[in-house]
Amino acid sequence: MIERITQLFPLWAIAFSLCAFLQPALFVDLKSQIVPLLTVIMLAMGVTLSPKDFSNVLKHKVAVGVGVLLQFGIMPLAALLISSIMGLSTELTVGMVLVGSVAGGTASNVMAFLAKGDVALSISMTAISTLLGVVLTPLLVSLLIGQSVDVPTGAMLISLVKIVFAPVILGLVINTLARKQIDKIQPLLPLISMAAIVLIIAIVVALNADNLSRIGPLVALAVMLHNGLGLLCGYVACRLLKFEEKVCRTIALEVGLQNSGLATALAMKFFTPAAAVPGTIFSIWHNISGSILAGYWSKRQDSKAAPQDTTA
Repeated sequence: MIERITQLFPLWAIAFSLCAFLQPALFVDLKSQIVPLLTVIMLAMGVTLSPKDFSNVLKHKVAVGVGVLLQFGIMPLAALLISSIMGLSTELTVGMVLVGSVAGGTASNVMAFLAKGDVALSISMTAISTLLGVVLTPLLVSLLIGQSVDVPTGAMLISLVKIVFAPVILGLVINTLARKQIDKIQPLLPLISMAAIVLIIAIVVALNADNLSRIGPLVALAVMLHNGLGLLCGYVACRLLKFEEKVCRTIALEVGLQNSGLATALAMKFFTPAAAVPGTIFSIWHNISGSILAGYWSKRQDSKAAPQDTTA
């Protein structure tokens, strides 16, 4: 039952977004809760990790290295390029670059499982990119848009330590010391994370309700292009490097599916509500695109595995 509820994340996100758009007063006053909600998400993520997830990085160091390079190389630059080509405002460009500069999202782990990818590799990549992002995200944002807007790099770094690093490490410690107790509540963790991110989406939609109808379609197109480019580059690069199919799928999903909830929270904390719109739309769209792609890959795998009828 819980798994079914979490699988319907895109529908919940759309439903709460519509509610927030039509009745923004219900969510506007919750603006100050965005960072605490994200902290809860990162703690829940940390609790699902174990030291083995980090040691697995050494076993797949080439694949992880390629994934990290694409994650923090292609995605930020693609965000800036798309924003420039589409003539997005400075605020929206900030939001796009933030989405491109954060680590991979935990949704990639679920999609890797559904796509019959390498789940252990996906979890390891999410873990290592999340920790690297604490430093790389503010540096990349400053490098790419620091000439156009004031980027509080130091303050952002400190916030990422508090919002991401500390909760993830705390969750890792809790899981290591109280594994049996955590196993009992493990099924609830995705539900808690989903509820938190849906509420964050609703708050941002409410704060932008007045101009969302004007900028929403344009940003949605930019987000789709950005997400699609990440998925395509991740897959094609790995195919060219002769990685096995399930590794190609895993890295594609890891690169294309960003921690857009974090990008949204950073936009709200350090920039403007409008800068949080790309992250909000990305949170909805990447779950839809990831589910579609995972379903396609899964069916393709099943069709290949099905025995051929050789009767005359």
